[in-house]
This record gives sequence, C-alpha cells and structure tokens, in this order.
Amino acid sequence: MKAVPKYFAVLIMIIVPVLLLQLLLPSIAAGNESYSLAPDWQVMWEWKKPDTITPEAVKESQDWQSIEGGLSKPEGAVSAWFRASLPHDVLNQPAILLGQVTGKDVIAFVEDEPLFESHRDYMYTKHRLLLSLAQEDMGKTLYIWIETPRGATGIEGFMSIGEYENLQGEFIQEDLDDFVMGSSFLFIALVMFFCCFFLPRHNVTTWISLSLVICASGILLITYSPFLYTFYSEYGELWLTLFDISMLVLVPALTFYFEKIYGTGPFGVIRYMKNFLFIYSMICLVFLFVNQLSGDRFYNAFYIISVSVLGIIVIIEMLILVGITIMYTIKRKKDAYIFSIGFSLLTAAAIGDLITFYTKNGHYYFFLWKWGVLALIISLIVMLGRKFVRSHEQVVRYSKELELFNNELQRSEKMEIISELAASVAHEVRNPLQVTRGFMQLLGERSNPSQQEYLDLALKELDRASAIITDFLTFAKPELEQVSKLNLPDELRHVAGILMPLANIGGGTIVLNAPETIHTLGNSSKLKQAMVNLVKNSIEALDGEGTVNIWAYKDKEQAIIHIRDDGVGMEAQELVRLGEPYYSNKTKGTGLGLMVTFRIIEAMKGTIEFTSQKGIGTEVIIRFPLAD
Repeated sequence: MKAVPKYFAVLIMIIVPVLLLQLLLPSIAAGNESYSLAPDWQVMWEWKKPDTITPEAVKESQDWQSIEGGLSKPEGAVSAWFRASLPHDVLNQPAILLGQVTGKDVIAFVEDEPLFESHRDYMYTKHRLLLSLAQEDMGKTLYIWIETPRGATGIEGFMSIGEYENLQGEFIQEDLDDFVMGSSFLFIALVMFFCCFFLPRHNVTTWISLSLVICASGILLITYSPFLYTFYSEYGELWLTLFDISMLVLVPALTFYFEKIYGTGPFGVIRYMKNFLFIYSMICLVFLFVNQLSGDRFYNAFYIISVSVLGIIVIIEMLILVGITIMYTIKRKKDAYIFSIGFSLLTAAAIGDLITFYTKNGHYYFFLWKWGVLALIISLIVMLGRKFVRSHEQVVRYSKELELFNNELQRSEKMEIISELAASVAHEVRNPLQVTRGFMQLLGERSNPSQQEYLDLALKELDRASAIITDFLTFAKPELEQVSKLNLPDELRHVAGILMPLANIGGGTIVLNAPETIHTLGNSSKLKQAMVNLVKNSIEALDGEGTVNIWAYKDKEQAIIHIRDDGVGMEAQELVRLGEPYYSNKTKGTGLGLMVTFRIIEAMKGTIEFTSQKGIGTEVIIRFPLAD
C-alpha cells in the first residue's frame, strides 16, 4: 500500500474547518420565529447632503416614491431616505436584519427616535445591519438615511424580522465562514513559513512563494467580507490597506510560483511577466502609502492604477498562465492537469457569480468565488507536493547511482591493482613452473610405481597453477588481438556442444534457442572462454537434475544473450560480490573465472547483468553491440 502523501494533511487542515463550519453554523441560526419579507419600501432621493438628518424634516415631503420592480439611482443623487412600515407582530425581543445596505454613512430611526448610526471615512461601503427594537416599536415606521456612493442604490434585498437571538445567529453565520476559511489559510501560511527553516535551500523559494499566495488569499477572503467592518469598523482603514497589499503581493507571488513549477516558460514569458508584475506592484504600493499619508488626496490616481489597470493586468496574467497550462496539458504534464482542475473550478465559480449578478440586475453579493479560490489553493499545494515527491525521488535515484558509481570505482581500482600485479608476476612465475613440470616428467619416467602416484598429483597441481597464471594473463591483457565478425548462434552452439556431456553427467541438460544469424565484433576464443565460464557455473549450480536455458536475440542495436538455470540461486549480498577476485561460491573455485569473464565482455564493449533468487535460479544477461 502506497504511503499517503505528506501534503494530504495540509488539504485536510483547509477543508475540515470549512466543512464543519457549514455543518454546525446552521444550528446557531435555527429558529422558527423569524421570517423574511420584501416590505413596501419608499425612497426619497437627495441631491445635496442635508445639514440636519432627521425624519421629521422629510415625513411630509411629496418626493417619496414607491419601489416597484427594482431600484435605480437618479443622476446626481448623493443620498437617499428609505422608509417602510414595521409589522404589528408581538415578539419578546424584536429585531430587524438588513442583509445588503450600501453607503458610507447610515443612520436608522423608528419614527423620530435614533436607532443606529454608522459613519465610515473609508471606501468600504457594504453594511449588514442587525437592529434591535423595542416591543412598542412594532407597527411604527422605520426610516433609514444613506449617503450612497457612486453607482450604489442603498438598500437591496429582503428584510428579516424576528427574535433578536435567532437573527443574531443568522447575522453572524453569514460572513463567519469567509473569516474561518481565510483564517485557515493564514494558519497554513504561517506553518509553511516556519517550515522553511527546516527545508533544503533549493526548496525554500518555492515554499515561500506558495506561502505568500496562501497568506494573501486568506487576507483577501477576510478583508473582502463585511465581517470585520461590521464588528471592528473602527479599523476599517487598516482592513482596506491589508486588502490592497494582499492583492499586490498575490499577483507577482503567483507568477513566481509558476516559474518555480513550470520554469521560465516559452520564450521566457513567465520570467518577464514576473519581473513586470513585481515592479508594477512596488509602484502601486508606493502610491498606496503616498495616498494614505496625504489624506486620500491622490485616491483617484491610486484607484486607476490599483483597480482599473491592475484588473486588466490580472486578466492578462491569468490568460497567459492558462495558455501555458494548456500547452503543458497537451504535453501530458500532470502538474498542468492539476492546475487546470483548480483554475477551472475558480473560473466556473466566478462565472456563476457574474451570471447571478447580472440576472438579479446587480443586486447580488459575490460569494462563490471563495470556493474557487479554495480549489485553486488546493491545486497549488498538490503541485508543490508533487514537486517535493519528484525531488525526493531524484535524490534517492542520485544516491543509488552514486552508490553504484562508488562500487564501480572500488572495483576498477581493485582490477587495476590486480592487473598490474598479474602483468609483472605472471611471466616470472610461469617460466619456473614450466621448468619444474619438465623435470618432474623426467622423474616420472624413471620412478617406481609407488612414487608415480605422488608425481602425478604434483603434475596436476602444477597444471592447476599454470591455469591460474593463464587466467591472470588474460585478466591483465583482455585486449582482443584478433577482432573479427562473430556469429553468436554458432559460438553458442559450439559452447553448448562442449559442455553438454558435463551437464548430462549430473542429470542436467542444456537447451539452446538462437536464430541463425546475430553478428557482433570480437575474438572467438575469448568469447568462448567467457561463455564456457558462465554456462559451466550454471551447470554446477544445478546440483543434479535441472535445465540450463540459453537463448539469444536482437533488440534495436544490441545482441542479447540470456543464460538461465533453475539451480540453487544466490542471495542479494552474493550477487553484489560477483566478479571480485578470489570470491567464489564453489568449494574448489578460485574466484578468477568470473573476474576474467567480466574483463573479456568489457573488452568486447559489452555489459553483463545477474539476477537471482535463492532456491529458484540465476539468470545472466549479456549485451553486445551489433556488428554493421
């Protein structure tokens, strides 16, 4: 069973709080004593802000208009009065919930008695009002004065009337899920930031960029919602500043993150876009602080560069990123698939918001987009997790390659030492052996039968020593003095014919399967020596009845030979040591045969590979380049 990716825990930290919030908060607002209605609102527009704001001055005005089938703000109007009659319901603690009120200054009255007052000197004009009433207020007239900003109409949507406790739960629930989701993002970003101190240096920048994206998204979710402005309106300027800074951080950070995942992109477009967005965000930040220090004297200029122009730049950025993603999706990159899903969900959510907004003639509060942001953040985290997994796999692969390289280097050093030793000693030892053997043969001709047995044993040992010296000479000088085009099937048939009696003696057999022609370059006698060593080892591994299968074939530009037996097999630690000098599994083996075989195959520009399982058997795979 595959291990669960580590980044799955991060996804859980995002999703679980939001889902629990959606499941638990409806119980807060539960209650059967509240209901919503669309009252018969009347409106009276004002083209100049009055000096004194009181319902008494406008009660008897003839300018009141009924709102039927929607509300449109006349040209030049700066404020408006709204009024509606409250129902005659009998409630213990009556209250009114107004879901959408847009205005800088909002003042509410019941008849002439002040009920609520809010003055905002910043540009966040969305309100959600929960107005507590007295029992004697029921049946009276509710007046609300609103200083409406440009494009706003004041009051939109339904008015809920009911018990204060029930409406309070509904009032809190409406925006609390945005706050919780944004806070979850901030918590994750904070945890990720501290994790940077424990990450390898090459992963830190990618990790920080994603942390910034998640942190900025969390702040945007929190500061876009009316929650903070409703309960902590005195810090409204701070919330708006955080919103602007988060947007200016999110845009270049997202592009930087994409550069870390995808690279610089075709023609370096991601890198150029990242540099441009970084410079543009810095300019916007300078405008932001200059405007604040000057008391909003440059607000119009700041609005143009940070909202109007930046909105167009963000659209272009997203189109470029989507285009690059589509390009990589066509190339079947999994990261592109993952981002496509997250971005598609964000796009679908945004389109759903826009369609609903236009369907309701603009009387709509965007909320689907936050779930699209959640999907996009999850896809970005998954992409980063995949990158870490790839990095880990790459490190593991490099470690294995390094281990193989070190083993090969040690083996090469050993072979070099043995080669030098063999070249310097073999000839000097071989000559005395030949002289000694000659004299012992002479002694054998003159010895009596009782001494002949010892002389024959001595001659066999001298022959064995001579064979070892021959192996040393072959190892010391593996170069192929006479290279010719060899037909591998013919060579294998010759080897099988030589060793078939040896296999039959122990009850085994040799099965050869090779096509008529497979040509490679090499030395026939050296190749036969190597093949005899390998097949002889397989026969001895049978330890009685069994089969040695030999087959050959072509694969692209290579000639491949397989030698497989169903003998005793070897453990992994034994396989690693094959080819080392003086290492052998046989009781009478010197360990030089395989060492020489390795050198011969290497001299023919071939490779050799062993696979084995204890009790099942061993397979040898030899590869030679094909001859032209």
